Amino acid sequence: MVPSLTGAAEKFLKMRLTSALTGILCAASVAFAAPADEHEDQARFGRHTDSNDFSTQNSKIANREADVPPPPAPEPITITELPLPPVTADEGVGGCTLEINPRGTGCIGRSPALQNGDFLPDDLHVVATVNFTGAPASPDPASVYNGPQLIIVKIDNSTFPNGDAWKCITCGVSAEDQAVLVAPLDYPQIFKDGKRLLAGPQIIECSAELVSEACTPDQVHVYPIRWNTAVNGSGIGGTIRELRIHPGNEHLGFNSFTVTSGKVSQFAYIGRLAFNKAPTTGEPLVPRYDLANVNLLFSTNDKQPVEIDPEDSSLLRINYDAITVGELRGFSGTGKEVTYIGYPAESSNIDVFAADLITGKVRRLTAHPEYTDPVDVSPDDQWTVAMDTRDSGRQMFMAGLRGIPPLTDLVSASAASSTRNNQGRRFFQPWLIDGHGDRGSYFGQQLNAEGSGIPGSGAINDPEWNGRADPKWSNDGTRIVYYQALTVFPECGGENPLPCYPSTAPGGRTERMMLAHLTSRQPLAPPSVESLGDTIPWATPYVPGTHAPERPFPTNGNFTLKGKVSGWANVTITPNSGGGLPGTVAVEYHNYSDDGANVLVGSEKVTSVNPSPTVEEIDWYSDLVQTGPSNGTKKTSSGGFRLTIDILTNIFQANGTLTTTIDGKEWLQPANRT
Repeated sequence: MVPSLTGAAEKFLKMRLTSALTGILCAASVAFAAPADEHEDQARFGRHTDSNDFSTQNSKIANREADVPPPPAPEPITITELPLPPVTADEGVGGCTLEINPRGTGCIGRSPALQNGDFLPDDLHVVATVNFTGAPASPDPASVYNGPQLIIVKIDNSTFPNGDAWKCITCGVSAEDQAVLVAPLDYPQIFKDGKRLLAGPQIIECSAELVSEACTPDQVHVYPIRWNTAVNGSGIGGTIRELRIHPGNEHLGFNSFTVTSGKVSQFAYIGRLAFNKAPTTGEPLVPRYDLANVNLLFSTNDKQPVEIDPEDSSLLRINYDAITVGELRGFSGTGKEVTYIGYPAESSNIDVFAADLITGKVRRLTAHPEYTDPVDVSPDDQWTVAMDTRDSGRQMFMAGLRGIPPLTDLVSASAASSTRNNQGRRFFQPWLIDGHGDRGSYFGQQLNAEGSGIPGSGAINDPEWNGRADPKWSNDGTRIVYYQALTVFPECGGENPLPCYPSTAPGGRTERMMLAHLTSRQPLAPPSVESLGDTIPWATPYVPGTHAPERPFPTNGNFTLKGKVSGWANVTITPNSGGGLPGTVAVEYHNYSDDGANVLVGSEKVTSVNPSPTVEEIDWYSDLVQTGPSNGTKKTSSGGFRLTIDILTNIFQANGTLTTTIDGKEWLQPANRT
């Protein structure tokens, strides 16, 4: 079973996190218009001294084949904003007046807790979560438009019979169903029958298709999802998060937290959805979906990303093809692969990977040094859309020097994955990447590159509107839906040196849902979906009552890591105070090269301390020099770089500096609290 926790750890594990915790393992034009003020640019994004592009050429990028085709040409993309319910500034009872919404079908606030889902089977509607507010008191019929609800939205400028471009699915469901509806209704996803949708830890089902007039509140039912973690089947079961439906619609991928040696950890699972009409054990004792034949996507018997050589205990080895699922993010369009945030392939570089569910073969989907995690693979597996900080410069101070072995990541990956946000603000924009991934000077195509790029303008590419999770492909592969949030206080204004900008969206709302149309593409035929069995060969069958395993990272010793082509690195690892995880990693590089072109010399030492499971205190010392086709350095100030960051709040607070310079371009860390 999931380990029993108390106090702050228990509270944390039960909280919803809007950010992926990738470090818990230890893990057409391409345009961006930066602010005109250079100081503001530095504060918001991290600054570089010129605008030349960099390249992955001659960098150690795993999983690249000799027959990879050249990158695709840019393609035309049009962006439109999708309609949402009207906005009321008065969120008190009765604030949603008939003057604001004459149809009496509800209002949202200026910050409506929006989250887009995916497309319905007809590709004419998308599902979304919003928070209705200002509803009148009962027994007014409009009183049901209150709180977190699921809506479906038309994308073709048409309306439902009542004249609205949206329809609320969960508003007005019975008291019995309302009682088991658990917020947040996050990551809404549609089943292919068009009658069911997943949102949070439950499945909402209508007796008719969701878009039809026959789908009325009295025909909608809510069924909880339960993961049994007790030997006798009792209790409420395990806490699950970040749920994703397998394209076969019979299995569910999910994640669950634990705490190891005083540090937050997480594992991913896949189980079959089994409807239980009349359960006799476990809670709640209502009709529900049980997760059966659950697979833990980890095995202590398989190779690990960093491990001691079994034939020579003085050597370390890095296994770039190891399956290290830090957080499950979804599945490929055909269902053949699971996508996930994995252990870095290059130091401080957080990427998305895919593993074949049968063979375990690993692909690296992204390789830009910036951060990514929200991702969706096209129905034919040929394209990836990702929310990524690439072109913002946010992470370049830490990850810009390519090809450094991921050794200090044994202790620094949580911090590296947390600096990509500024509290609630993301630095994401949606990027389209072909199935062969980043290579050479190709880093995909930004979906929303068109526009003035002026901060606060409300343009499609306004950098103050930040992408959120998850973008979603249409079933025919011609459209992508995504949503954005405007930077608001306290991520700007007040003590924060960054200015806030007023919203130009309808009603002054600070969230918007966007539709990208790939206009030159022809609709795809429905792809064949791989059937997923109940046994995943490289996974571990989950047995109720068992505790989450510990990841077998090296925690203590002096080792040598040999370069693939030349040189070596001396590595010293010491454990943390709990003894179960690495606490300090020190590395000295001696003409180290994995590719024969780039040579690394110098030293790096990183120590991580966790005052609480969610707080990372990092002491970082770097003095690295890389020579080759690109010359670069990664250096800290004389007293080192000391970072304190909570993986829940993501507030950047550092003393000292960490700076990466590549061919004369200097990448600086963000200003504190930005």
